[in-house]
Amino acid sequence: MTRSTKASPTLARIAEKVLLTLVTVALLIYAADWATFTLRGKPLGSVIVERYLQVPLKGSKTEYDDEGERAVSCSRSLLPQSLWTPCWYLARHTIQADKL
Repeated sequence: MTRSTKASPTLARIAEKVLLTLVTVALLIYAADWATFTLRGKPLGSVIVERYLQVPLKGSKTEYDDEGERAVSCSRSLLPQSLWTPCWYLARHTIQADKL
């Protein structure tokens, strides 16, 4: 008896198709977000953020110096656009520490 050797998809081939599909979907989502952001005239918002300066000390310790609150510009989009962080992300991360 001979076995029929039909070409069955291997695990590597299935993984390749899944990865290609995920990359394509991610690119389409980013392109749609960019187009929406651009067509709306690059809308920007502002979020009040508490700023701290991280100062390294001896003995692997860190000191945080308060720099106060300030308004930070942000993009009204799903993903970062034109080097601006999305407003929805900044609104959830209002405490920021800058390293010295």
